[in-house]
Amino acid sequence: MSGHSKWAGIKHKKAVVDAQRGKAFSKVVREITQAAKLGGGSPDANPRLRLAISKARDVNLPKDKIEQAIKKGTGELPGVAYEEMVIEGYGPGGVAILVQALSDNKNRTAAELRNLFAKHGGNLAGAGSVSWQFQKKGVVLVSATLADEDRLVSLLLDAGAEDIKRDGDSFTITSDPHDLERVKETLSKNNLAWESADLALVTSSAVRVDDPHQARQLLTLLDVLEDHDDVQRVYANFDIPDAILAEHAAAN
Repeated sequence: MSGHSKWAGIKHKKAVVDAQRGKAFSKVVREITQAAKLGGGSPDANPRLRLAISKARDVNLPKDKIEQAIKKGTGELPGVAYEEMVIEGYGPGGVAILVQALSDNKNRTAAELRNLFAKHGGNLAGAGSVSWQFQKKGVVLVSATLADEDRLVSLLLDAGAEDIKRDGDSFTITSDPHDLERVKETLSKNNLAWESADLALVTSSAVRVDDPHQARQLLTLLDVLEDHDDVQRVYANFDIPDAILAEHAAAN
């Protein structure tokens, strides 16, 4: 899973750049609106909204935009009605891919994502054929320059951390979804800032993709899926050599 973990770090760095360009705003606004629609406008009583607001602050979304998104979700302000959808498929090398989206037109979004899969060497799969391979977890990335593994283990095991792995210059900390806030609070109390913290789908097994052409094609497919306006998150169970990941990141 080292390749996949490194990809998570690359995605985080890309998200920072996207935020600087304003590209990330629409995605977090949609997530806030949907969270408020489903669970109400109080972050204290709505964990999904609380997490969405935290992500919005990470990309420097202005406070008034956050408040507007919440009000659109609760119906206090008019807004577009979004529907959640999940697209499952396979990419080059037989890698399982799961796409979570928020759309105001599910037929249009499904057709556009199907075309992206086909154009980049992938294909869609039936509902449930991919999702069973993933489990929802809390996932936190912490720079390895801030603490060593022994310190993180001693601090975070009692906070609910299930696994702590180093990959390159970051530690990946996974937990039960309900323990994500406790992990974050423990890090904060010990002056350890995280690079990213989110609920994510993770897999216990990965498909190794060593062929450079297939690997590049797969990474390009994942990039174009993530760049789609309606797509919120993309998950995939691959393991690609670090050299190919680094090459792809440098070229993009």
